[in-house]
Amino acid sequence: MLDTLPAIIFTLFTAIVVIFQGGLALGMPWGAASMGGKFPGKYPPRMRVVAVINMLVLSLIAVVVLTRAGVIFPEHMPFATTAIWFVVAFSAVGIVLNTITPSKIERIWAPVAAVQFIMSLIVAVS
Repeated sequence: MLDTLPAIIFTLFTAIVVIFQGGLALGMPWGAASMGGKFPGKYPPRMRVVAVINMLVLSLIAVVVLTRAGVIFPEHMPFATTAIWFVVAFSAVGIVLNTITPSKIERIWAPVAAVQFIMSLIVAVS
């Protein structure tokens, strides 16, 4: 299918963000590159929980994209056909938030969100 490659690219970029969130959850001092830089250095315990939740949400989003592309879970295609538009909107919001963040280092995520947006849109319309 033509949407398999965009789905895989989306998933790879999402995996990068999941790994980053995992690092935050494990105490890596990367807080300046997330949440507007509000928690520079290591995340406090409650934000580590947020990072784990982010990992789960991002993983579910990748599953939606892969399902919509027909890579996995074909029996869930009807759900994925609708849910993909949430992913497209989520990625668009990610571009905006990562562009306007007060944290200069966090802006590195704007191109990642842009790739996610483009790839999810391709999957959505295919």
